[in-house]
Amino acid sequence: PVYYNLGLLLVTNYQVNQSYWDKKMKERPYLQQQYVCQQITHTDMFALTALPPGVDRAEWLASNTVAFFKHINLFSSALSEFCTPSTCPTVCAWNLIYVWTDDHGRKLKCSAPLYFDYAMSYIQDLLTDEDVFPTKTGSVFPTGFVFLVQKVFLLLFRTLAHIYWSHYRETLALGLHAHLNTLFTHLTLFCQQHALLEPEDTEPLQDLITALGQQGWT
Repeated sequence: PVYYNLGLLLVTNYQVNQSYWDKKMKERPYLQQQYVCQQITHTDMFALTALPPGVDRAEWLASNTVAFFKHINLFSSALSEFCTPSTCPTVCAWNLIYVWTDDHGRKLKCSAPLYFDYAMSYIQDLLTDEDVFPTKTGSVFPTGFVFLVQKVFLLLFRTLAHIYWSHYRETLALGLHAHLNTLFTHLTLFCQQHALLEPEDTEPLQDLITALGQQGWT
């Protein structure tokens, strides 16, 4: 993707056709038991996400941020042919439409492909900025590092939320639903353990978070 350093994302709850949302809410195939029970690993997710003894918290957040970005960017790329300006003129998840806000505070209501290009480019720029994600021995993480990590995970969560909401049937057709469930469970548990997302951030998929938690993965 072309990389732009566009500012931070805000979400706006637009007034939309209620019958459309009612239909979408009734469908929600990702909540069906034959799908929600599937995963690709039986790893102890709590052990996988917990801060290891003796490891610096900032280092742990940084390494996991890079790993999650790579995995989610790869996963969303596998569905890119289905996410086009015509199929996804807006970025929807539940009854929300996400909009991008640029460096000048302008809200950009754009198609999902453009939105995610902005999002992944913004994250990529952060991850390659030595002042934000230092890689040299003895370097110090900047003040406000956790705040930036929270913004990254907010973008990553919304990427998966859009996939569940708008492209789950394609995910099923490609046989990727178990991978998606595992990735989403790992992400949300990591965010819970390290206080990276607020309840209102995860509300669009709280039903799924609850359903996945009932599978005993964690």
